[in-house]
Amino acid sequence: MSTEQPTMTDPRPDALEVGTTATKAVKARARIPWRFLGSRALFYLFTLWAAITINFILPRMMKGDAVDAYLARNRNISPEAADALRALLGLDTDRSLFQQYLDYWSHLLRGDLGVSLLHGLRPVTEVIAGALPWTVGLVGFATIVSFTIGTLGGAFIGWRRGSRLDVMIPITTFLSTIPYFWLGLLAIAVFSVNLKWFPIGKAYGVGMKPEWSAEFISQVIHHGTLPALTIVIASLGGWMLGMRNMMLTVLDEDYITVAQAKGMPDRKVLWGYAARNAVLPQIQSFALSLGFIVGGTIVMEMVFSYPGIGKLLLDATNGKDYALMQGVFLVITISVLIANILADVAYAFLDPRTRQTEA
Repeated sequence: MSTEQPTMTDPRPDALEVGTTATKAVKARARIPWRFLGSRALFYLFTLWAAITINFILPRMMKGDAVDAYLARNRNISPEAADALRALLGLDTDRSLFQQYLDYWSHLLRGDLGVSLLHGLRPVTEVIAGALPWTVGLVGFATIVSFTIGTLGGAFIGWRRGSRLDVMIPITTFLSTIPYFWLGLLAIAVFSVNLKWFPIGKAYGVGMKPEWSAEFISQVIHHGTLPALTIVIASLGGWMLGMRNMMLTVLDEDYITVAQAKGMPDRKVLWGYAARNAVLPQIQSFALSLGFIVGGTIVMEMVFSYPGIGKLLLDATNGKDYALMQGVFLVITISVLIANILADVAYAFLDPRTRQTEA
């Protein structure tokens, strides 16, 4: 039997290089999943088109229109001015619905979302741009804090299952079931009215002008602390419960038993193996929750009189300001779609099995 070994100049390939499953897996993992990315892109493009089309149709199915509501509040408007307003808002009855739809897409591609009747015919983009930072700053910060605390706490509670720490799960879950408006009113009654630690509402003090100064920033932080805390308390239970349940599932896996049998430190097993795999569904949920940040918490903004997107949408609905409603809905839709895309990419990156299955 020949025992000849391949040399550096031997043209014959090494069997270990071409024949092992591990090598094939590495090569397959290195390829860019064009089919997966293409299918996702087509799906989200169709979803975006459907959302924009529904956003165009729904206001036109409602009784009356924005101009009728505006004329009811301002009776000194001439018929000619009313017709000009309808043409400006894309509600001209002389044009068919399909022509209005094409005009809507034409304005949309130019970044023109129309004008807001409730805000003195200001462009909708300016109105939304003024309210968006307040919602993203407050709700975004509170969401990140609640996700971090809930995920880390849930992982540790799951690791120490059966200990006294388990009592945290029913407590945080109970706080999450309290209606948000009641939780907000209770926080205002205790910390604002009785203890006087925080202001009752608004985003900054009366008489202050928004500017980049230490005094204004301190006012914003002071006014935003209480609503941020209520958001964290209301959402903490879901993150903690979800992470704890995933930890219980992962801890029963064979690789955790093997890692512990090899004598690995508990800290490495907890964070390097168990929590790393249990956090995958949490990351996808977190990415989706980031999309809904733009929608804000309407009830929170009502209770604390906070000038965010949620309150803006409520005012636009009550005032039948359809252009502003469409603009807010469009921003929320795009943010949710972007969050879904980020969730798909993050999940496929962290768990290649998902990418390979869908491709």
